[in-house]
Amino acid sequence: MSDSLTNTNTKSVPEQNEQPTYMRRIRSFVLREGRLTKAQQHALDHYWPNYGLDYQTKAFDLTQIFGRDHYRVLEIGFGMGQSLVQMAAEAPTKDFIGIEVHRPGVGACLATAKAQGLTNIKLIQHDAVEVLEHSIADNSLDTVQLFFPDPWHKKRHHKRRIVQPEFAQLVLRKLKPNGVFHMATDWQNYAEHMLEVMQQAPGYSNLSTNNDYVERPEHRPLTKFEQRGQRLGHGVWDLMYKKDS
Repeated sequence: MSDSLTNTNTKSVPEQNEQPTYMRRIRSFVLREGRLTKAQQHALDHYWPNYGLDYQTKAFDLTQIFGRDHYRVLEIGFGMGQSLVQMAAEAPTKDFIGIEVHRPGVGACLATAKAQGLTNIKLIQHDAVEVLEHSIADNSLDTVQLFFPDPWHKKRHHKRRIVQPEFAQLVLRKLKPNGVFHMATDWQNYAEHMLEVMQQAPGYSNLSTNNDYVERPEHRPLTKFEQRGQRLGHGVWDLMYKKDS
């Protein structure tokens, strides 16, 4: 799945005239917009009013938006949305919010959600760090999901990886007490990086009995991509951390 977060803060660099200049945030995603299919464009044109949430600089009233105050799951970078829609369909008592920056994926997810008649899912097309910082209230989410983000496998690109100490603390603020941050990756080096960051992150407890990785929980769908990887002997690592109460 695509990774739709910015993972470093804007920094000011003083110059001789003491007028600060601002460095562009290093983003953990690159927008390579493919061509929209007719079905994806149709979904964006017709289904966004029912399923879409436009980015705003104040917190959404999620109780009003969903018409209830139930268990809330936010997924960052849902790709084409198949697993997000499957989870929403299989858990009608939970409400799901998906964030994705790529329009084709948003359009595909809208079409699938509409086809299944779901009422417990909303989508946001925007940089997820800005959404978390401004549009999501603190202590309002039961689960934050980050499945198969871009691993940025070259060492010089590791700074672009979404899971960094600052990001872990941002997620922590948005989780309710005992809320869960669930990550998954099929890159062992990235799994080790995630584990290192999260083991040092204050306010979290690892849900693994071995203090490392957990078995894939039943609520996370097994994707076709993952099934193919398993047949080829590729590993997948799940990490789940609970916010301390």
